[in-house]
Amino acid sequence: MAVLFSVMLVTASGNTAMQSILPTIGTQLNIPDFWVSAAFSWSALLWVYTAPKWARQSDHRGRKALMRLGMIGFTTSFALAGLALFFGLLGWYSALWTFILFALFRSLYGGLGSAAPPAVQAYVAARTARADRTKALSLISSSFGLGTIVGPAIAPLLIIPVLGLSSPMFAFAAIGILVMVALALKLPNDNPGYQARGVVTSEPYSSAPSSNSLKDDEDGDDDQRGLPPQLRWGDERVKPWLITGILGGNAHALILGVIGFLVLDRLGLRGDPEMGIQMTGIVLMSGAAATLLAQWGLIPLLQMGPRTSILWGMVLGAGGCLIIGLSHDLHGIIIGFAVASLGFGLFRPGFTAGASLAVKRSEQNGVAGIVASVNGMAFIASPALGVLLYTYAGPLPFWLAVAVCVFLFVWGFKTLKLDERIDAEG
Repeated sequence: MAVLFSVMLVTASGNTAMQSILPTIGTQLNIPDFWVSAAFSWSALLWVYTAPKWARQSDHRGRKALMRLGMIGFTTSFALAGLALFFGLLGWYSALWTFILFALFRSLYGGLGSAAPPAVQAYVAARTARADRTKALSLISSSFGLGTIVGPAIAPLLIIPVLGLSSPMFAFAAIGILVMVALALKLPNDNPGYQARGVVTSEPYSSAPSSNSLKDDEDGDDDQRGLPPQLRWGDERVKPWLITGILGGNAHALILGVIGFLVLDRLGLRGDPEMGIQMTGIVLMSGAAATLLAQWGLIPLLQMGPRTSILWGMVLGAGGCLIIGLSHDLHGIIIGFAVASLGFGLFRPGFTAGASLAVKRSEQNGVAGIVASVNGMAFIASPALGVLLYTYAGPLPFWLAVAVCVFLFVWGFKTLKLDERIDAEG
């Protein structure tokens, strides 16, 4: 469990640390905000394309192998992207080439790093009973929330004079290497065959038992016939959950793409790089703490099912975005971002668990890949679109996020299955 948690934690903390420093780096290089945000788009597009393919490969190669591949992509991407920023800040080449190289090396994470999250999700889903799966997936999802606290919190501390603003990139590349070592030494090898996916155990994160215990699987008879057909995006069982994930994910991505620039502008920190990174980190940490409250506290304490989590998440998300759009000081921005993050912290595990519970255990690898693609899809265009709207009218991306959240609440209230029906069908 600790190793699985670490894989997700390091990925999240590295990405949010990078998110907290890039607006300032872009300002130092005189790169327009839109292009700083757009540098992530190519990587996100690769993520959407490759995640389902990697998830499918775990049927043959095993989930541990896919996690290792994902961490290789993360580590290599951060090391090379850090070098691109380091030499660009030194003036070895133009600002344009700096971000072209950054986007190119960032794509390694989109292409290879996308192998890890669906592998972790499938690893967990295959080893939890249906009744416990929402909590288990919430715990794994919360590693992202913890990472978003750790990343911005330590990013300013990782900046050293020799490496400058690119220092956190190299630090997280080194941490990624340590996680790969732990993955190799501590996580038991899983059987790459399809049958290992069907084990039901009372200890959700224990080692996978041998294949002769597959008789305990609720879908065991089907499992013996071979690999399942590929799960399709248009499958009626998962379609409502995917629509929910796409809409809610894009609303979340809108504000995440803008928040760093908003902090610099509304607090007047464009000319103070170190203070800009610190204040951006504080805002991101407030949101991350709210995300943890949702996923570690509210969901298990209130026994919230997928539908309930999504609907309440959209209410809070809309309220938080409204507050951010109206705020012009640090206190208001922190409150608004925390409320919005609390909402999206409820929404994301609700969407993930709803999609997982909609299909059979034998289809968990497929749905894990699709869920990872949906999460990546939100970051193809929405962050750059949000920044583009922000340059025309500061509050505009937040009003758009409010509209999406309100629409999704109304649509989800009418469309998504009641939690009681999901449990009954299980």
